[in-house]
Amino acid sequence: MPKQLTMPPGPADDVDLEQMRHAPLEFVTGLARTYGDVTRHTADGDTVYLLNRPDLARHVLKDNGANYTKVQTPDDHMLRPLLGNGLLTSNGEEWARQRHQCAPAFRPGAVKAFDTVITEATHHLLERWQPAVKAGAPLALDHHLAALTLTIVTRAILGTDLDGVGEGFGQAVDAVNRCIGHYVPPEDPDPADTARRQRDFAQARMFLSMVTSTLIGSHRVAGGPGNTLLDAMLNGPHQLSDGELRDEVLTLIMAGHETTAKSLTWTLFLLDRNPQEAARVREEVDRVLAGRTPTAADLEELPLCRRAVQEAMRLYPPVWLTSRRAGEADVVDGYDVEPGTLMCISQWVLHRDPRYWDRPDAYHPDRFAEPVGPSHLYMPFGGGDRVCIGQHFAMVEAVLVLAMLTQRVRLELVDGFPVEPEALVTLRPKHGMSMIARPR
Repeated sequence: MPKQLTMPPGPADDVDLEQMRHAPLEFVTGLARTYGDVTRHTADGDTVYLLNRPDLARHVLKDNGANYTKVQTPDDHMLRPLLGNGLLTSNGEEWARQRHQCAPAFRPGAVKAFDTVITEATHHLLERWQPAVKAGAPLALDHHLAALTLTIVTRAILGTDLDGVGEGFGQAVDAVNRCIGHYVPPEDPDPADTARRQRDFAQARMFLSMVTSTLIGSHRVAGGPGNTLLDAMLNGPHQLSDGELRDEVLTLIMAGHETTAKSLTWTLFLLDRNPQEAARVREEVDRVLAGRTPTAADLEELPLCRRAVQEAMRLYPPVWLTSRRAGEADVVDGYDVEPGTLMCISQWVLHRDPRYWDRPDAYHPDRFAEPVGPSHLYMPFGGGDRVCIGQHFAMVEAVLVLAMLTQRVRLELVDGFPVEPEALVTLRPKHGMSMIARPR
């Protein structure tokens, strides 16, 4: 007689995919509040566990991470068509080899060398803002920051600007984000719209692949400046083919610009909504920099800037859900996990759990004055061995950009502008972020 499996609590009936798609943040929050630390539901024939405690997240992502893979997860379905077999989508020994190849380029000491790339690009952004600053005209802040972080990451990786490509690269990135960000279930309520986005995606994917391959080829022929992230990968212990390099570079470009742009967007929004915290950041920037351009050497003297970003990533984690697929049977918190079960951890839920956070919905950057715990409670960059390889680069970039913007302007949300988080591949403001940059 087969063993009786112990299953977590959860909804008795199949969950409507359209309901989850319409309000995913409310859905995962409701599951955790109603059913506890481990929940189970079925959707479109798939069995899904949601883990709502840090030690359970650590078990799946780290302690028994070898049993859990990204294969056949929602992220895998959405990202693999664009990114191929890069760091975000590869698994097992191939992922370990790729990580080893790329790791030297992203060590804390290495990424600080790109501070000039970051500050020069931010200076040019501020110059482009001057007409709007003088006129008091609204800026689509989220779009401007996405363009800025795209410029920074491509310069850091490839040592080149994309000016020669015109606006095509940025437009292609937008088209890709529109498609992979709007995952729809098989019974699509708007087939015509989906077909259009899929056509745009196919064209954008071809364009991005072509441009990336061309830039890599040119870099190989020219020998490159020798100090880019691409050089570090080319000089690593393993020889990468052009196809492998294309997948890695495109992965780093896509992942490296989108999440940082969203983190900065939410930071500037929250500082505007919390003027006392904004005043403290301005005082720190003015005192430490005294009007000069910041460098990596200033990072240790800008703790309030760092905490402002860290707290924004707690409240609005750029990656709001992490998923893995169970390879073999396991037991999690006393519940049986069958092979093939989809295991999900929501940063949105963990980051707002009142058991671990005082005033969990409040913007309180000083909570990061001391290390937060326990392990795998705070996961803006993921967790376990697959924690984001670019996390140090992202924090250096975010702190320097925030310091420079704070020096020059005071960003205010347009009166009455609706701000609502939308949980797609990343957590973005659904209606954008329209702000006015006032001169300081």
